Amino acid sequence: MPEAYIYDHVRTPRGRGKADGALHEVTALALATVPLQALKERNNLPEDSVDDVILGVVDPVGEAGSDIARFAAIKAGLGEAVPGVQISRFCASGLDAVNFAAAQIMAGQHELVIGGGAESMSRVGIGASGGAWPMDPSMAVPAYFMPQGVSADLIATKYGFSRDDVDAYAVQSQQRAAKAWDEGRFNKSVVPVKDVNGLTILAKDEHMRPTTTMQSLAQLQPSFTVVGQMGGFDAVAIQSHPEIERVNYVHHAGNSSGIVDGAGAVLLGSKEAGAKHGLKPRAKIRAFANIGSEPAMMLTGPVDVTEKLFERSGMKKSDIDLFELNEAFASVVLRYMQAFEIDNSKINVNGGAIALGHPLGATGAMILGTVLDELERTNKSTALVTLCIGGGMGTATIIERV
Repeated sequence: MPEAYIYDHVRTPRGRGKADGALHEVTALALATVPLQALKERNNLPEDSVDDVILGVVDPVGEAGSDIARFAAIKAGLGEAVPGVQISRFCASGLDAVNFAAAQIMAGQHELVIGGGAESMSRVGIGASGGAWPMDPSMAVPAYFMPQGVSADLIATKYGFSRDDVDAYAVQSQQRAAKAWDEGRFNKSVVPVKDVNGLTILAKDEHMRPTTTMQSLAQLQPSFTVVGQMGGFDAVAIQSHPEIERVNYVHHAGNSSGIVDGAGAVLLGSKEAGAKHGLKPRAKIRAFANIGSEPAMMLTGPVDVTEKLFERSGMKKSDIDLFELNEAFASVVLRYMQAFEIDNSKINVNGGAIALGHPLGATGAMILGTVLDELERTNKSTALVTLCIGGGMGTATIIERV
């Protein structure tokens, strides 16, 4: 079986996903184009040399719909012969796009593929694409539908994480992200977003709050108490987990992932494609997996999929130098660390979505690139990347430097 190598990756900065965010004026198509164009230019890719472009987009409607991957590829100058497809597995879409690209190469059907994602959350609102899961009682009731924030608080309650625990983790995320930027750890992989005149709109993640402290977070009220208690989701949580007497609400905007705009992309190819285009491989895809997990708890999928991935790959925790888990909510990471007894110094070492933000369809590709850069910076070998997913799923990928 051919191996799938990672040759390069880039991402945009993350802009605040609001009307006053720096990237709000940038259309979803223009945003998706930025990393594709950067990969083409950085690697001197001839037109029509890429076999496919796969982009994760969680809400592919309006300007973000109509197979944005195809048109971003054209706009980026990759060539008219380059096709594109957009996919959605909610928050893991960007990582799945990379895995799908790797699978095409491993199957021997394609030679050079770009996987990534884009999400303009300030222009196409979260949940804009709708769906039966929260709206259709025939689906919502048996699946114990509840807002993700309530699920995050259910995790904190069940596994014993206090308000201080989740806030302390959030402060750490902010500190690590600020240090990473101060030390230039993101410099080689973040490409600025520019306007039509070539002027830079945004060159650095703007969601960060590096002055965050335990004291400042203590001023924030839990975000999901009202929807849980008044909306009846407390009852849903207790019905799904009767061992819980009541939900302890601990999550708020300061210890949950930020709503942002952003895009990222990863260039993958076979050994032969790299030789043909003069590319030096940086890592290879060792293994990847997906799994369905409990819909009510919803956000514990990373634990389940990591267990599956270890079993399928024959690898174990001690084989992994670094872990990168999307910080959807602080309790998600704390539960993952608890389940595998992972040392805090080995996971999300450059901060995560609590500090930097979570551009839904792009995050998976972004964090894979982040951990690859960190492997290179620290001369380590192997990393595991994973994300929790709405509806109760998990996706995970193991990469190894070459």
